[in-house]
Amino acid sequence: MVAKRQADESERREEEEALHQALKQARSPEEPAPEESPSAQPRLWMASYVICLVVFFALYNVMDLELVPLPPRAASLAQKLLLAAVLITVVLTLRKLIELTLVDRVEGTVARYNLRQVLRLVAAVLIGLIAISFLFTDWYTALASVGVVSLILGLALQTPLTSFFGWVYIMVRAPYRVGDRIRIDNATGDVINVSYLDTTLWEFGGPYLSTDHPSGRIIKFPNSKVLNTTVYNYSWPLFPFIWNEIKLTIGYQSDLEFVAQTMQEVAAAELGPVMMERVQVFRGLLAQTPVDQLTVQEHPTVVFRTNDNTWLEAILRYVVNPREQGRVKTRLIPKLLERLNAEPDRVLFPRGDLR
Repeated sequence: MVAKRQADESERREEEEALHQALKQARSPEEPAPEESPSAQPRLWMASYVICLVVFFALYNVMDLELVPLPPRAASLAQKLLLAAVLITVVLTLRKLIELTLVDRVEGTVARYNLRQVLRLVAAVLIGLIAISFLFTDWYTALASVGVVSLILGLALQTPLTSFFGWVYIMVRAPYRVGDRIRIDNATGDVINVSYLDTTLWEFGGPYLSTDHPSGRIIKFPNSKVLNTTVYNYSWPLFPFIWNEIKLTIGYQSDLEFVAQTMQEVAAAELGPVMMERVQVFRGLLAQTPVDQLTVQEHPTVVFRTNDNTWLEAILRYVVNPREQGRVKTRLIPKLLERLNAEPDRVLFPRGDLR
């Protein structure tokens, strides 16, 4: 019993550790850890950088005054290492200072996230240059060495490098941003993280669901995929809406004018004036393109089409936020059926064996 209890406890700890690691990997950089204070942690890091900078600078001055008896070669190496540490700490301090004073004041979570990513990359490049300059006293030798190493790494790490350039493309061209709902290949989901090498989606829909409800899974794909794959973005900042449809099957003898008017009234009452505002934005965008003559209705519309089973399809079309389309459809269908079933002589639905 004791051995079994210990085995169960060990298995439980392993599961908790795996869960914690998965949450850490999936968490967006904008989301602080639960135990961390979002306002205190950056200032704590800033204070740590400043303390390290003072300590390294003081040690460098002590070495420069030759107060500590060391062999000349060791003293020279120690001074170089301390100077490199000072410069690297300066870079890290400036990066954190810029984050606190400039980046955190930028409006918009996505903009702050992108600026932090770029700022971290610039800091990493500067730190790399500092390290190279102190490892090689001869810049020509350093550049030659870096060139050879870059060639070897470029051949060996072709896929990661392509993914990095994909990240640059995402930052510059913005085919999607953190928070957008996208589809790429067979993957559909909300973007929760865009790192230097890959993108993480919180999947919705999927093979086990017939609606756009979150599936509970995450999807990771390399950023290089955006360079050769079509990206469908449902959250375009200028017009983050989609057209949605509800199809009802009715008989040819139905009063089509009454059906269309009733469906439009129900949808207009449910959506309110929001749809008109959304379509006006879309029209303004179309006016700036070669397809400015495209007809776009600002109210819910109904069209009729023939069905293969000798019935008509009454199709209600309206604009909706992609994340709300399931809820809106769920509210509209009962209201539509209630209004239409109230007039059985004018609206002939399939019945019994005729379905």
